[in-house]
Amino acid sequence: MKNKLNSAASGLHGMTGLFVAIAVFSAFVNLLMLTGPLYMLQIYDRVLTSKSVETLVALTMLIGALFAFMGVLDFARARIAARIGAKLQSRLDGRVFNAILRRSVHSGERSKPATGLKDLESVQRLLSSPILFAVFDMPWAPLFIAAIYTFHPWLGHLAVCGTLIIVCITLLNQYLAKKPEQESMMASNQGDVFAESIRQQGEMVRALGMSAAVTNRWQELRRRALSAQLSSSDRVGQFTTMTKSFRFFLQSAILGLAAYLVIQGDLSPGAMIAGSILLGRALAPIEQAIGGWPNVIRARQGWTRLNELLASTPEAEEHTALPRPRAELDVNQITVFPPEQQKASLRMMSFHMRPGQALGVIGASASGKSTLARVLAGIWRPSSGSVRLDGAALDQYEPDVLGSYIGYLPQDVVLFNGTVADNIARMQANPDPAQIVDAAKKAGAHEMILQLPNGYDTPVSSGGGRLSGGQKQRIGLARAFYGDPVFLVLDEPNSNLDSYGQDALNSAIRQAKEAGKIVIIMAHRPAGIAECDLILIVEAGAAKAFGPRDEVLKAHVKNYAQVAGQLPAQVSAEAR
Repeated sequence: MKNKLNSAASGLHGMTGLFVAIAVFSAFVNLLMLTGPLYMLQIYDRVLTSKSVETLVALTMLIGALFAFMGVLDFARARIAARIGAKLQSRLDGRVFNAILRRSVHSGERSKPATGLKDLESVQRLLSSPILFAVFDMPWAPLFIAAIYTFHPWLGHLAVCGTLIIVCITLLNQYLAKKPEQESMMASNQGDVFAESIRQQGEMVRALGMSAAVTNRWQELRRRALSAQLSSSDRVGQFTTMTKSFRFFLQSAILGLAAYLVIQGDLSPGAMIAGSILLGRALAPIEQAIGGWPNVIRARQGWTRLNELLASTPEAEEHTALPRPRAELDVNQITVFPPEQQKASLRMMSFHMRPGQALGVIGASASGKSTLARVLAGIWRPSSGSVRLDGAALDQYEPDVLGSYIGYLPQDVVLFNGTVADNIARMQANPDPAQIVDAAKKAGAHEMILQLPNGYDTPVSSGGGRLSGGQKQRIGLARAFYGDPVFLVLDEPNSNLDSYGQDALNSAIRQAKEAGKIVIIMAHRPAGIAECDLILIVEAGAAKAFGPRDEVLKAHVKNYAQVAGQLPAQVSAEAR
């Protein structure tokens, strides 16, 4: 059952009845397709010979009612198919979105195009399109061919041979169109991802004179996608035209053969016309499938990728709700391998923190500080060892619940499309305005936000809009303080701050300590550890030293005597 839930098929669970309804409606629609041939048969063989106007009127009224009924059934199955597609998408939208998000975090695929939602849309479009009906209509083709056989065996033999030829053309189309369609989709996705990345960094592109270069590269990707799309379109169009032309020829051929049989007295004129119509109806679903084959390929590839995505990122298991934890953190012998890397970034690291303490993590670039920040924030899991908050391992909390207990400020602050208030409130639907303002005040960002054009209601974009780096960082810090978190993990929180911003940050850290929270700061600049009680020196992924700030710095900083007089305001994190 669990494996079934981790597949795209889970989105179709409970829809068997809807597919049965489509099959039943399709059966009646196809049976009613016999109305036209039967009408022609009666017109030629009964009405014209008897010259009965009453018979003509009665037959016409009857077939009018039957065609109207057929139209209602056809419309009904189209509505059902559309709702199957919509229901599938609504069921899987959230699951696929979360799977994309989790994969980007846990498998290091943030730079790769995430096609999950497009794959789901391609499946939804196929289920909602008339191509689906071809699947239900094709099994009725033998019925129409059998009806042709009742007119004359020669006509049936011709219909079977023609149908087999068209089926072979269909299979050949499926084989030859697969590769060009895959290349087209891949090139199109690459172009879209590149264009979006350039759009987000438009100012940098303009400032560095990269416009022509990136435009040329984007156009090359577009040309590649367009070329592949044309190749796919030409291939499918070739087979579609071939099928249509052959179908027209086949209908004319059966009409000619029927005319010969009429001349020989072996067939009636009505059967001649009816046989041609029945053959066209028998071949229509095949022609429809060939014309929509690119959609079938996209949906099939999308279905395969959806299954792979959902299977590789199964839904998180439900956890027993735990009470709000105390600010007590225990890191015990953790070793961490970043996603898709074979070398550990952290090795056998341990330390313990109590309420009201602030820890400064210092070390050279690429020493493992940001990795430690991600582990403490619950983003990455250690390969061995454990991180416990109030005695419970971080993975014992529901991810969103854990996130509400943690105030995380990443090294690169990213804002989302919305207002400043939306970003501080972590994009919650109905946040408490008082908590938003309180978080901004704790981060020393309240006055700065009020100076924006619309204050807290100022729109911002994922690129930050016109906000400076320092403004984005202070809004990100306010977001970290939102919701009264138990402990704060701040990765380079002062990298873009001026002296006023640094003072506000230090004040915020003091307030957090006084409130009994834990604060962990990854720092390069000396001012970043001014309010820290403890220092952890990280070197090549290992803890070189951990303990009280002054003791650790005195033992491991060569020019400690020079900077000792500057404590607590300034301590050199680089001088070692």
